[in-house]
Amino acid sequence: MTLPPTASIAEQMDDGRLVAPSASKNANALCQVLRDFAPKTGRAVELASGTGQHCVAFAKACPNLIWVPTDIDEARLASIAIYVSDAQLENLTLPVKLDATKAGWSASTGKLNLIVLVNLLHLISAEHARTAMDEVSQALAPGGMFLLYGPFKREGALISEGDARFHESLINADREIGYKDDTEILNWACDSGLVVDQILEMPANNLSFVIRKPE
Repeated sequence: MTLPPTASIAEQMDDGRLVAPSASKNANALCQVLRDFAPKTGRAVELASGTGQHCVAFAKACPNLIWVPTDIDEARLASIAIYVSDAQLENLTLPVKLDATKAGWSASTGKLNLIVLVNLLHLISAEHARTAMDEVSQALAPGGMFLLYGPFKREGALISEGDARFHESLINADREIGYKDDTEILNWACDSGLVVDQILEMPANNLSFVIRKPE
């Protein structure tokens, strides 16, 4: 999985960690969704953890879940490891290298109670997005939850000029990527044997999908 140059804006600090303004801005809202809907105990994986800012916030918000951050990019894995080491949280492990878009990764995780995926689907193809959804379904334990967050079309429409500009920049870099539609997510979840419990409006025109695997 190779992301386009417009994928993320992150500044590298002198110690090697990455800081993304978007992660700083949305962490509190995402943590509140987790407090409201996530299972209280069990095993949690964050796919495509990016800089590592989120996994620390999530582990603090849900201290009785054991959190494993993942990514495929070496620079991001190094950044995540710095955040994890600095945080010194008993419920947060060092990152694991994992490609969320590659078929078969669910066989390596064991059954999970929670999976979180933030700001990835608009950066990958529909084919890769469907693969990720299928693998999430395979990895979740019965009753497990999948939190999917990011920018999406609403019934085929981009709802702001900023979204339209960003979507255009993405498809100019790669015609296979760009915003996915909220109705696509509903269909893909259903096809993967999952149920969408909630669709939550989030700051900056984003959505959170609270998705569960039936008992």
